[in-house]
Amino acid sequence: MESIRQFFRFLGSSLRSILVGNRYYYAWIGFLLLLMVIGCIAYFGQLRHGLIIANMRDQVSWGFYIGNFTFLVGVAAAAIMLVIPAYIYNWKPIKEITLLGELLAVCSLVMCLGFVMVDIGRPDRFWHILPVVGRLNFPNSLLAWDVLVLNGYLFLNLFIVFYLLFHAYTRKPYSHRLIHPLVLLSIPMAVSIHTVTAYLYNGLAARPFWNSAILAPRFLASAFCSGPAILLVLLQILKRYAHMESIKDEALHKIAELMAYTMGFNLFLTAAEVFKEFYSSTEHIIYIQYLFLGIKEHNTLVPFAWASILCGTAAFILFLVPRARKNWVTLNLGCILIYASVYIEKGMGLIIPGLTPDALGEIYEYRPSLTEVLVAAGIFAVGFLLFTLLVKIAIPILREETAAHSS
Repeated sequence: MESIRQFFRFLGSSLRSILVGNRYYYAWIGFLLLLMVIGCIAYFGQLRHGLIIANMRDQVSWGFYIGNFTFLVGVAAAAIMLVIPAYIYNWKPIKEITLLGELLAVCSLVMCLGFVMVDIGRPDRFWHILPVVGRLNFPNSLLAWDVLVLNGYLFLNLFIVFYLLFHAYTRKPYSHRLIHPLVLLSIPMAVSIHTVTAYLYNGLAARPFWNSAILAPRFLASAFCSGPAILLVLLQILKRYAHMESIKDEALHKIAELMAYTMGFNLFLTAAEVFKEFYSSTEHIIYIQYLFLGIKEHNTLVPFAWASILCGTAAFILFLVPRARKNWVTLNLGCILIYASVYIEKGMGLIIPGLTPDALGEIYEYRPSLTEVLVAAGIFAVGFLLFTLLVKIAIPILREETAAHSS
C-alpha cells in the first residue's frame, strides 16, 4: 500500500512540475502548442482531400514524411552511444546523463510513429497491421518486424526511464538485477530498429539505389553521429539553464570524440558506395548520377547532395581535432553541420534518388508541399513538447529537489 501511495504522490509531483515554470517556459510551451494546432489543421486538410494535397505522386510515393521517420529512427537508436560507455565500461560521467539520452529516444520514437501515421493515406485502416486485432503477417513482412522492434524499443525505454525516476523520487536503490539486463538489452534493440528500417529499403530489389549490402551499416554510422549531435546541444542547454551539475564537460567531450569516429566511418561508407556506382558504371548509375550530377535539366537534388557531403566532411575535421571539439563554439558548429549533413542524407539524399527515375524512366522532381511541412512541424512540436515535459519532471528528481518524503 505504501508503494501505491508513493506512486500516486510521484504522479502528483510530476504534474505539479510540468505546470509550474517561468514566463520563458510558458512561452515555449505556447509556441509548441501553436505549432501543433497548425499541424493538426494541415493534417485535417490532408485527410479531407487525400494525399494528393501532398506533392507525392505515383513516381515518388515516399517523401518528406518517410525521410523524417528514417532520420528520427537514427536519433532514437543513438541512445546506445551513452549506454555502452556507461554500462559496459561503467564510466560514471556518462552514466549520470544516460537517462536524458533515453528520454530523447522515447520522444524520437513517438515522432517516428507520428510520421508513419500521417504518411498512411487511410489511417482508419491502421488496425490491419496490429497484432491480434489485425493481420501482422509476421515473420514474412518487414513492416511487421518494424512495428515490433520500434514499439518494443519504445516501451523498453519508457519502462527504464519511469522506473529509474520513481526510485530516484523515493530515494530507494533500484534493482540492478532488473535494470542492468534491460539496459543491456536496449543495445541490440537500438541496433535492430535502424537495421530493420534499412532492410525496408534494402529488401526492395526493384530499387537499385537502395539495394546495397552496406545500407544498414551506413544507417547505423550516420545515426551514431546525428543523434549525439542533438543530445550534445540539449545537454549544454540543460547544464546552463537548468543547473544540471551532473552533466560534466568530460562526458560531453567524450561523446564528441566518439562522434568523430562514427562520422569518419559514415563518410567512408558513403565514399565506398559512390566509388562502386561510378567505377562500375552500370545502367544503375543513373540514380546516383541524378543525386550528385543531375540528369539534363533535372538537378533539384544536386545542391543538397553536395551540401550534405561538405557539411559532414567539415564536421568530421572539426571533431577530429581535440582542441576544436573542446571549444564550445566549434563543438556546436560541428553539431549543426552533422545534423544538417545526416538530415539531408536521410531525407532528400536517400528517398528521392531511390525513386527517381521511376521504373519507366520518368523523372518527377519532388519537393515537399506546404501541407507536408506544416504537418511535419506539428509532429516535431509534439516531440519537443514531450521532451520538455519529461525533462521538467526529471530535473528536480535528479537534482534531489523532489522526493517522496517532501511531498
